[in-house]
Amino acid sequence: MKKFLKRSLVVLIVLLVIVQIVPRNNSNNGSLDTATSIDAVHQVPENVSLILKTSCYDCHSDHTTYPWYSNIQPISWWLSDHVEEGKRELNFSAFGTYSVRRQFHKLKEIAEQVEEQEMPLSSYTLIHRNAILNKEQSDALVKWTKALRDSFQMVYPADSLERRKR
Repeated sequence: MKKFLKRSLVVLIVLLVIVQIVPRNNSNNGSLDTATSIDAVHQVPENVSLILKTSCYDCHSDHTTYPWYSNIQPISWWLSDHVEEGKRELNFSAFGTYSVRRQFHKLKEIAEQVEEQEMPLSSYTLIHRNAILNKEQSDALVKWTKALRDSFQMVYPADSLERRKR
């Protein structure tokens, strides 16, 4: 049994070393300032912009600041997948490309997830302690998203902004 465990450990270590040769896809380092970013298409107060950049942009923008451990496989694969999934759900760098209806809905989701403390993810804040939102930050983010949604309703009919129930 001891011999089997020792061999298994050696095989595992060899596999981990070999897998480091596989190319990494840590290339989500676009510009923070694009014509389609949320800052470019909507008025974002400085304090809210800082909150978004600190707590949201690593997973929800085209600009990720990768930690040192992102160079280690299979962690690199997991991080790349996590970032791509986050961007598919909400990409602050491409927010201006969303339809008004989708922007309205995403703002509602942001407020709900921040209020329910579902975002930022605890798996992210475990290592990125500065991304944890305190009450003041949460309140500022929620207040801003709700105010922006209200401004949409002043321009567009409410029934055109809400998702239709099927």
